[in-house]
Amino acid sequence: MLKTAQLQGQSNRKGVALLLGGFDGLHVGHRRLLQKAQESGLPVGIMTIVGGKQESALFTVAEREQIFKDAGVGFAFELEFSEIKNLTPQAFLDLLLREFDPKLFVCGEDFRFGAGAKGTPEFLKAHTQVCVEALPLVEMDGVKVSSSHIKTLLSKGEIERANARLKRPFFLMGKVVEDRKVGRTIGFPTANIFYPKDKYPLKQGVYETLTEVDGTAYKGITNFGARPTFADETVLTETHLIGYEGDLYGRELSVQFTRYLRDIQKFESAEKLKEQLTKDIRQVKNHD
Repeated sequence: MLKTAQLQGQSNRKGVALLLGGFDGLHVGHRRLLQKAQESGLPVGIMTIVGGKQESALFTVAEREQIFKDAGVGFAFELEFSEIKNLTPQAFLDLLLREFDPKLFVCGEDFRFGAGAKGTPEFLKAHTQVCVEALPLVEMDGVKVSSSHIKTLLSKGEIERANARLKRPFFLMGKVVEDRKVGRTIGFPTANIFYPKDKYPLKQGVYETLTEVDGTAYKGITNFGARPTFADETVLTETHLIGYEGDLYGRELSVQFTRYLRDIQKFESAEKLKEQLTKDIRQVKNHD
């Protein structure tokens, strides 16, 4: 039912501070919770839910673990929604107490858990001796910061607004696969990564991106979607790394999306596509 992933050097999972919630990433509201937990001086563990929602999560489990690790979280504990959805609030609480003997619970004031979402921060306070910190929600531009709102921004191509709420660029981790190598034939070789089915899709289009290879960050342009110029409906990400020369096949890369440049277009020829890609790269270099 419960799987833990060690993220930092220390391995203490008893007497800890636990962040409670779905946590399919870390937005500014989540980061406020994390700060509160870290201020306790206790080892910090974070809860993340796998499956259960009708729509995909912002980040895959592997991506979440990287985000949590970068933020200084000690360990993550992953719960399958199908295995906990029918637990009573008391049974869910008992699970946490048994596994971690926590000294502090930190959650948002809207945190709900257990069958029928009947568990609340007030329930935690009433049924345990563990200290409970339930923090108010965070707003930006008058709207509550939430994973669902960030997904709405991504679906509109408003990547910069989404990134402001995530406090880091939205990104994709994956292995570079061999494709038709068409980009190479027109002078724009690309690193192609399939977009995970369990990851929420941002708007299809052409983006400015940042990709690190062997410690060097390369600006680039990424096409996310089909390739209509070549009558190819396969959806994947094609990233051209500006200034990089080398073979990336089979490498695990993390592509950060930083700016939406334009919609995907069907060009009348490969030469016309090449002209547009040249313009895209100039726009990225000059940050126009």
